[in-house]
Amino acid sequence: MADYTKLDRPEILSHIFYPRQESITPLPPGATDLNVTMEPGVIIGCRFYICDSTAPCILYFHGNGETVSDHDSIGPLYNEVGINLLVTDYRGYGWSTGQPSVTTMFSDGEILFQESRKWMEENGCTGALFLMGRSLGSACAIDLAAKYSDEIKGVIIESGFADTLPLACSLGLELDEHDIAEDECFNNVAKIALITKPTFILHGARDEIIPAAEAEILQSCCGAKSKEFQVVPGADHNSIIAVAGKLYFQAIKQFIDKITGVSSWRKRRKATK
Repeated sequence: MADYTKLDRPEILSHIFYPRQESITPLPPGATDLNVTMEPGVIIGCRFYICDSTAPCILYFHGNGETVSDHDSIGPLYNEVGINLLVTDYRGYGWSTGQPSVTTMFSDGEILFQESRKWMEENGCTGALFLMGRSLGSACAIDLAAKYSDEIKGVIIESGFADTLPLACSLGLELDEHDIAEDECFNNVAKIALITKPTFILHGARDEIIPAAEAEILQSCCGAKSKEFQVVPGADHNSIIAVAGKLYFQAIKQFIDKITGVSSWRKRRKATK
């Protein structure tokens, strides 16, 4: 089991997590909330934006400055292209309780993965399951995809990072001064090499926080035989959706359709008969 205790020092955590607490917001149409218990006294809030019980589902881990409710305007856009979106928070974010750490982020991710699958089964959601992570959330998605390959159909990484030390340096944190090596960090490069399911990596060409070169490293190191890489011209770290607009959701939909066979020539031929 990986040891992330060196990253869990308070002076380092303050650069990794930016928790923003808020009360539970009103549900958008078609959405539902789920509180998942991590340990006694600690829950993490999740919000599922559901369009159809048979539609493919994305379990989504967001960036370090976002919350579940920030996706109330985004979830319906996934629904418009026929995708269910399941967004989870981290400890101390939104209405979730507890304090975030790297160690609990990964252990909580495993619980959230299993509980989400259980909720989907109990509520008749039969669509294929995909993992998606944005920015910090890429670490959760990559970690889970490496561990639970048999239980997912594919992985989507948006604005993800490869190596931790260069990212920390760009955020003003010199980890080498703390005697921390790359293999004691998030280790995304080593983990993504273990992924065998189809992978789609998106990145902003003008990302000033995580340069597009990081996405290129993830792409080259990914162990999946089927993998796609798309750079969005003119987009920075936080503006991919704003710049790409509906094309963002269409690209994700096309990737999912390809994996689930919806776009196969046999089904297209059948539809014309």
